[in-house]
Amino acid sequence: MLAARCDVPLVVAVGGALGSLARWALEQAVPTPSDGLPWATLLANVSGAFAIGVLMVLAVDGWPPSRLVRPFLGVGVLGGYTTVSTAMLDTRALLATDQAALGAAYLLATSAAGLAAVWAGALLARRATRRSAS
Repeated sequence: MLAARCDVPLVVAVGGALGSLARWALEQAVPTPSDGLPWATLLANVSGAFAIGVLMVLAVDGWPPSRLVRPFLGVGVLGGYTTVSTAMLDTRALLATDQAALGAAYLLATSAAGLAAVWAGALLARRATRRSAS
């Protein structure tokens, strides 16, 4: 009985570790310039939002039911990969270094691009699942 209750937290933890490692690798590949936009965090959040849109459509409408897919991929991998807290720290850092316009633009761009990306991911996944069904 205990094993049945531990599988979800376990897959979330493993997925979170994998997602966090992927975000770390992206931040190593795209370092933030001292006086510029934190591109790696923006890329992680927008690509993660797109993936969440795709995942939710596939997990609900495309794949056979599984109680571990969404916890592993959605909460774990994509939760570890995306990072609102880092985006807020990046915004604060821009504001603290007298780059208020860039900080505001970054904050708005992160939110708008994330919403657009999750919508686009869901839309594309819906179209793909409709085509494969017909």
